[in-house]
Amino acid sequence: MRKLHAVLAASLFAIGAAANAANVLVVLSDADHLDLKDGKVFATGFYLNELTQPLKLLLDAGHEVTFATPLGRAPAVDKSSIDAMYFNGDAALLAQYQALADKLGITSSARSPVISLARVEQIGYDHYDAVYIPGGHAPMQDLVRSKALGRLLTSFHERGKPTALVCHGPAALLAALQDPVASVGAMEQGGAPGKKGWIYAGYRMTVISNQEEEQAKAALKGGVMRLLPQTALEKAGASYSSNTAPWTAHVVSDRELITGQNPASALQVGQALLARLNK
Repeated sequence: MRKLHAVLAASLFAIGAAANAANVLVVLSDADHLDLKDGKVFATGFYLNELTQPLKLLLDAGHEVTFATPLGRAPAVDKSSIDAMYFNGDAALLAQYQALADKLGITSSARSPVISLARVEQIGYDHYDAVYIPGGHAPMQDLVRSKALGRLLTSFHERGKPTALVCHGPAALLAALQDPVASVGAMEQGGAPGKKGWIYAGYRMTVISNQEEEQAKAALKGGVMRLLPQTALEKAGASYSSNTAPWTAHVVSDRELITGQNPASALQVGQALLARLNK
């Protein structure tokens, strides 16, 4: 019954949509924490602005949206992201975007519209026109290892469908490695991916930089990440691109990929995705 409710809830976004509306799949993490080195744990989830700023653009344009996580659980929001600093210091704007997330019930265990990636695969990848993955540290916990996400990304890659990601989100592209579980595990131990053939090798892309991670490490309260997104993507074969000043917006487009570096890049990633869908 819960699965049926989730599918029905997700389909509500189709009401009133234009005949040429795209269906955008928004993939989030099931995780509400990130395992750090030395057994420490960091409470996290998705960043509010990284989800809702592109989401509002898509919905206002009349596009349909379907939410999914690997297991179909209601995702968690990183509480530190519920801050006006991510919305140009505008408390009213923060309230507006928070109200959107609350209205959709994304984090509600009782009414979240989220479905599982297994259900997405059952429905068929052809049903979706684009995928968007926001950041927050949570994707580093499960999306980077998700074989189901790897299959989805591979299908989108083969068909040239827009694939947009921001902040820690681009690290989820590691799921398209031939063996993401083993490869990510090896990189967490300081090694390299065990197999070649990554579909995004040679792509220009961005992700939260090592410099930005270093500047934000106080948030981990003494903890240390097992794997830095920039280092991981470079080891996998990405051509990394960074901004010239930390925490400023930076968006890179290469073939089907649209990647944004940090929270300040989320709105521009959404705009780039919308422009791609409107072509």
